[in-house]
Amino acid sequence: MSGTDRTQASIVGGPRIILIEPQLGENVGAVARAMLNCGIDRMSLVNPREGWPNQRAVTMASGATEVLDKAELFASAEEAMAGLTRVYATTARPRELSARVVTPRQAALEMRAAFEAGDEVGVLFGPERSGLTNDHIVLADTVISVPLNPAYSSLNLAQAVLVVAYEWFTAGDETPPQELALSGTRLAEKHEMLELFERLERELNAGGFFRAEDLRPSVIRNMRAMLQRGQLTDQEVRTFHGMISALTRSWQQTQNAKRRRGEWDDEE
Repeated sequence: MSGTDRTQASIVGGPRIILIEPQLGENVGAVARAMLNCGIDRMSLVNPREGWPNQRAVTMASGATEVLDKAELFASAEEAMAGLTRVYATTARPRELSARVVTPRQAALEMRAAFEAGDEVGVLFGPERSGLTNDHIVLADTVISVPLNPAYSSLNLAQAVLVVAYEWFTAGDETPPQELALSGTRLAEKHEMLELFERLERELNAGGFFRAEDLRPSVIRNMRAMLQRGQLTDQEVRTFHGMISALTRSWQQTQNAKRRRGEWDDEE
């Protein structure tokens, strides 16, 4: 899904994403892309196996180089967490530790509240193959566990980061859950809809559509409700009128009448 527009202002900030011993540069690049998708630009790397900087990460980032350019390198998780007041660890539900476990959505709400209070927040992600160790998990205040298919709940590194980052972004986003995109037109006004209803019903009546007179009121109500749900635009109403004209030959009849009166130029 393509959606890069460098003319738009980039929304950046958010928690610090801490990658503990990432194995492949490509995965780090994919994480950077997921982060920037969701307006997060602070990455910390702890002992990346392939070293840093890494050209494979740059290639995989698909333009999210501003995240990689600012990435900080650390020798330990403890060093990477310096300055943070709240830390989350992402892992499957721990079995050997007693820990507070939240979903990414709950974590995002908490992180937003912490940011508003001036706290610095970080999220730990473990190596691709093994994930975080218990020694890493106990460094965190809270565990984030993603509810997924219990028979197949494995996520790769970039997927895990994207889930958390997306919940962070949407927790502060005000995009309406639904909208009608109008391309150079407007919604039809009620009087325009009523004119369409009346014309359609008139033509249907002339064509013998209403065979059972006792059912006519309910059929008309159902038709009107169906068309109202469509949220027709003014252009769509005009198109509907044209369709009725074509089906009833009224458009051709109007042309013929104009020709008889000398009002129609065949060369138009």
